[in-house]
Amino acid sequence: MWKIRIIALVILIITVGIGYFNYSSEINPDSRFPFKLGLDLAGGAHLIYKADISELLPEDVDVSMDALRDVIERRTNLFGVSEPLVQIEKSSVFAGGERENRLIVELPGIIDITEAVKVIGETPLLEFKLVNEDAKPLEDGEKFTQEKFNEMFITTGLTGRFLKRAQLEFGAGGASNYLQNEPIVRLDFTKEGGDLFADITKKNVGRTLAIFLDGDLKSAPVINEEITDGSAIVSGGFAPQEARALVRNLNLGALPVPIELVSTQTIGASLGKDALDKGLRAVAAGLIVIAFFLLFWYRLPGFVAVASLAVYIIIMLALFKLIPITLTAAGLAGFLLSIGMAVDANILIFERMKEELRGSFASDIDGTQTYADTNTAIKKGFARAWFSIRDGNISSIITAIILFWVGTSLVKGFALTFGIGIIVSMLTAITISRIFLYAFGKYENKGIIKFLFNSGIK
Repeated sequence: MWKIRIIALVILIITVGIGYFNYSSEINPDSRFPFKLGLDLAGGAHLIYKADISELLPEDVDVSMDALRDVIERRTNLFGVSEPLVQIEKSSVFAGGERENRLIVELPGIIDITEAVKVIGETPLLEFKLVNEDAKPLEDGEKFTQEKFNEMFITTGLTGRFLKRAQLEFGAGGASNYLQNEPIVRLDFTKEGGDLFADITKKNVGRTLAIFLDGDLKSAPVINEEITDGSAIVSGGFAPQEARALVRNLNLGALPVPIELVSTQTIGASLGKDALDKGLRAVAAGLIVIAFFLLFWYRLPGFVAVASLAVYIIIMLALFKLIPITLTAAGLAGFLLSIGMAVDANILIFERMKEELRGSFASDIDGTQTYADTNTAIKKGFARAWFSIRDGNISSIITAIILFWVGTSLVKGFALTFGIGIIVSMLTAITISRIFLYAFGKYENKGIIKFLFNSGIK
């Protein structure tokens, strides 16, 4: 018995320690583990970009969009945002019209959309295109259109997606092809990019390879021989400062496909704070009502359930900080729903315990009254309730996994907190609640014990 009580005491001490960690890490402005709030709670900028995939082969679209997302993520890290969100969104096949690939960028805490758009848009689009020797020259009076531009240049597939790093160099003059101290940019490709560049130069010796940055022709060298070292040189009359900025931006990530800003939205800090305050009030009100119900209806087991629920909440808050999980309004809703599931598990257990405690009987031999004891009722109650709790929670976990797998960012926030909450609630309901109940000792179901372990208004 004392072993169980010591374990219960250790659980309480550890819980208090975790609770102190949650509190201290929140009041300390320099903490490494603050709560990460989503756009709807912290306020910030919401940007939607449309990707131009018209020149990509169908099999290259997904790879290029993943590369685009990675590049934009690196760019958004410049803001120092606690939890930027960059995700790909494809229009539904049922929406009609041409399918679109969009990039959604959420920057919590960033209110200056102009600055956000500027920094993200500074990322250069790097492209290598062969000059089409069969293209017809412009006729007198003919305008230079985008269609004519695509006619003059042939896409090679070599873009900034294959760039490993960029370096600033200066021409040596003399026998060099570059002027003395002329700023030039050296591009080193990845293994895949180097192989592609070697293949392009091998098959097109004598042809002109145009190098574009953000649609501007920077240089158009003639391919004299196969280049196998995986490097290329970009020149174009750069000023030193311009070349340095180009190298910086290329190293942060050159866009593999062009993007167009199609939508912007600002969520003010006051609006986000209001949503957070209302969410916290909803969680607090729900907890108070649940605690009151458990104490009123289930008495001593209800008190144990409230203690177990407190352990559950403290563990969940610590997980939110340590994983970390970006909290949104939908995530708070998932957390609150998981609390309800934790309470539901306790109620199933207590009802089974109550049925066992009613199993008092009279001896046929001497007529003495024998009472069921609390420890036996706890053991059998948990055993009988386990299968219902297991099946219900597994179905909820499967639902959360499906929602997280196929849902949007809003749905994923709900699914993640709900799924983690279900797993933790099984631990607290099945293990911690049982330890706390056993810690009270073994008693016969009579007198004050009968009152404390009974339920309802009886």
